[in-house]
Parts: sequence; structure tokens; C-alpha cells
Amino acid sequence: MLNPEHAKALRGLVGEEDFFTDPAHLSVYAYDATRERHLPEGVIFPKSEQEISQILAYCNEHKIIVVPRGAGSGFTGGALGVSGGLILSVEKHLDKILEIDTKNLIARVQPGVINKHFQNEVEKMGLFYPPDPASQEQSTLGGNVGENAGGMRAAKYGITKDYVMALRAVLPNGDIIRAGKKTIKDVAGFNVAGILIASEGCLAVISEITLKLLAKPKLRQSAMGVFQTIQEAMEAVYKTMASGVTPVAMEFLDNLSIRAVEERFHKGLPIEAGAILITQVDGSVPEQITWQLNAIEGHFKVCGCVDFKRAQNASEEEDLWFSRRNASQSISVYGKKKLNEDVTVPRASLPALLEEVGRISKAYNLPIPCFGHTGDGNVHVNIMLEDPTTQLEQGQRAMEEIFKCAIALEGTLSGEHGIGLSKAKFMPLAFSPEEMGLFRAIKKAFDPNNILNPFKMGL
Repeated sequence: MLNPEHAKALRGLVGEEDFFTDPAHLSVYAYDATRERHLPEGVIFPKSEQEISQILAYCNEHKIIVVPRGAGSGFTGGALGVSGGLILSVEKHLDKILEIDTKNLIARVQPGVINKHFQNEVEKMGLFYPPDPASQEQSTLGGNVGENAGGMRAAKYGITKDYVMALRAVLPNGDIIRAGKKTIKDVAGFNVAGILIASEGCLAVISEITLKLLAKPKLRQSAMGVFQTIQEAMEAVYKTMASGVTPVAMEFLDNLSIRAVEERFHKGLPIEAGAILITQVDGSVPEQITWQLNAIEGHFKVCGCVDFKRAQNASEEEDLWFSRRNASQSISVYGKKKLNEDVTVPRASLPALLEEVGRISKAYNLPIPCFGHTGDGNVHVNIMLEDPTTQLEQGQRAMEEIFKCAIALEGTLSGEHGIGLSKAKFMPLAFSPEEMGLFRAIKKAFDPNNILNPFKMGL
């Protein structure tokens, strides 16, 4: 429980209406998308960068843990108060789009702006913000930066880090810093913004973000390819991407995922298929769209595609993407709990990764439906547990084998979910003792008292 004197001081910084220690608030802010629960000792809602500074300065002086939080939509426990402390939430007040600069194609936003709301606002002005995580309807841009969120459009347009030009942030001692510039080129000083991206709230609290925008493409069209085996589909992915065609998205579902979506929603999916690939292209003229889809269809068929369907209108476009967008919820048909992780490997290693996942599934007798962003090598593996009380340890061993496989294929533990609590113990699989020591040294340089989101990322 938070010391009453500290509670009084913190309430004095933000007002009665923005600091809470009651059971209802503590319970609401005790969980994220992992469904784990860790009760904090207080919840505070700063109204400005200056209030963030005052809160952190006080907490640093009194060694009070602070956990920054956006929407709490993360899958790895990064926004959980695992050791109590204070949840510092930006969603209530710091949710403003400060500027959309159509001349320089940039925008300035506060960290609590919802991703999809921001996309909608810039598109009204003929502009485009590509990063589109699956949580875009809920997740905040500050959380996206903290986790370096990706999405389906990453195959062509990249991920959050590719659009962050500058940040304002508050260090654990209350100091306010600016990292980066709104200029296209900037090689003055260390790339502090790059260090803060994907730092999961462990180094500083982001208070403002300057983002790069693009002109909105005029046209787009989607298509779906059906394959008899998952290996053929994965071959089609990397051969297409290496051919000079760059789709906006290249998503896949394996057979287990296809069957789950069909069981739940009855969309007429090919349940005997080994895998389906769903792709989208964009451009400025119809000829550009047609050329790209013709090329993709050719590469798919060389690799064994047995059916290739192009969306002819908005309704068909939505139908093609329905299965991918609803795969995560559909696979609950295979179990009461899923261990959901997102490993990433070089695209050419996708067949080897998924072959090994199949072997692990048989060895542990656990269904492991897979889907994800194969255009950038990012696969969501979902180990399904029918009885979590008896199968959890078995599932965790299977997941460790999958992580080891991804690392052996020169991949990584996470492409977009982050490390947080869920993958913290696996960090030594991916990093040497010297590298882990460097991470800890960076953490100590920013946060010598270890008050900011401690005990995350294996640090």
C-alpha cells in the first residue's frame, strides 16, 4: 500500500480527480491483454508534460516505482505494475493531435492519441500514416512507440520506428529532453529517439511524438491465394518479395487457423488448404495495380497456388481480410488458454520455422495454429491449452523450443509484441552476457534508482 504521505503529495500535484488508490481503479489498471493481474498501489493521470516531470521527480526522490501506460492493450505485460507502485496513465488527458503539417508531411501528437483515430484524421487531409497494429482501434501512439508496433502494412511501409522523427520525453529524475528533429536528415548527437523506441517505458515517459506522414495512395486492391501446403505458401512469400513487387501486406493463415475461422464464422474458406495468403497492393493508376497483381499471381502459381481470387469491390475486399482479422479470436476453439508469441525470422527461413513448429506441435501433442505478417517474416504462434492447470508447463517448454528455433534461424524473440514480463526469461537465448550487460548499463544511465517500469525485459 502506498504511504499516505506519498499519496497526499501526489494528489496535490494533479488534483483529487486525477489520483486514485481505491480498489476499483487499482483493479481496472491491474491487467492488460495478457490477462495477468498485478495490483498497483495507485493510478495517476497527468494533464501535461510538466505534471509528468513533477510526478517522476517526486517518485525518484522517494524511490516509488512508476509504470507508464497507454491503453493497456499489450500482449507481454509491459504496462503491468508487477511490483506494485504507481500506474502513470496518459489516456485520460494526453490524447491530443497537436499539429498536422501538410507542407512538411509531419504531425505532432501526445502519447495518448489512439492509432486509428490519428489515421482517420490525417487521411481526411489526403495523408497517410501506415503503421496499423491489430490493436489500432484501442492502442495509443505512445504505446506503439514504446513497443515499436508493426502491423499488416509493414511489408511495404515498415513499422513505427520508420515514422518517428522526434520525441519529447521525461527522464525518471524529472528532466525533460528532446530527442530527434523534424528534419529529414539529422546526424547531430546520439540517436536517443532510437533508444527510446521499443524501450517499453523502462527509460523515460514519452510526452510528445513527431511522426512522418506520406501522401495517401489513390488505389488499392487485395487478393487471396490458396495453397495445398504451408511450405508452398512460404516459398511464394519470399519469392514474391524478392522479385521486385512490394505488396502493402502479405498475410497468411495455416490450416488450423483457416478451420477455426470457418467453424466460428462460416465464411466459405477452403478448410482442406494447407495455407492461404492474403495480399494487398496500392498505387496511383489502375495499370500499376493490375501489373502488381498479375506478377503476384504468377509467382504464387509457380509455387503451387491452386486458386487465386482478386477482390472486385469493397465488399469482397472486406471478405478477404475478415479471416485474417478474426484469426486470433477464432483459434479459441482449440483451447481455453493460448500462449501467444510473435517470433520473426528472415523471410527465406519461414518454411524451416513453420516446419519446426509443426514438429513441436506433434511432440507436445498441442495444437499450434499460426498466422501473421509473412511479408516481413513475423509469425504469430499460438500454443493452445485445453487444460491450463495441467498443460501450462508443457506449453512453456514448447514455446522455449520455438524461441530457440527462431534464434537459430537468425531471427528474434519478438517482431512487435515486445518482451515485457512474458518473454523476459528468454532474453539470454537471444543476447550474450555482454549484450545484456550493455542493456543494463543503458537502463542505469537513464534510471539509476530503477523506478521506471523495473523488472521488465529481462533486465
